[in-house]
Amino acid sequence: MTLPDDLPVPEDDGATNHLPRTPMPAIPLPATDGTEVRLDRLPGVSVVFAYPRTGRPGEEPPGGEAGWNAIPGARGCTPEACSFRDEKARFEQRGARIFGLSTQDTEYQREAVERLHLPYPLLSDAGLQLTRALDLPTFEVDGATLIRRLTLIVRDGIIADVVYPVFPPDRGADLALART
Repeated sequence: MTLPDDLPVPEDDGATNHLPRTPMPAIPLPATDGTEVRLDRLPGVSVVFAYPRTGRPGEEPPGGEAGWNAIPGARGCTPEACSFRDEKARFEQRGARIFGLSTQDTEYQREAVERLHLPYPLLSDAGLQLTRALDLPTFEVDGATLIRRLTLIVRDGIIADVVYPVFPPDRGADLALART
């Protein structure tokens, strides 16, 4: 839960500049609450924070601890998810629903929801359909394609704004609230 002080700061490489005003694609995503979510059909505001991957206690991250920490923006998924958990009431006051998004499968994500007591669903893009359709920025590690940390502010199925890069990750909810 504690982030190292020496994490490399990710730079805005312009990889999300094309996203504002883009309609969400008609892609159903499995959610940890057992539903399928079509972000293009949701009325009002949805905040979708995309993150590389959650880890599990006692498991080594891809590339090992030192390798994972050296990737700008990779470390901090659990603190980011908890920041959204802790700020859920503030999002609700603004009429916004929260979703997490990663390329991990739903079963893996369910463990994180239970362990971290997340009051919102995580969406799985394990097949990379949404990632490819939106041309989200990704990186590769140990043969896995992972989404770079970003937050989509979606209004009535259209991407209204993007927070990218998200740093530090434990402030992810605050950065999103500033744009919601």
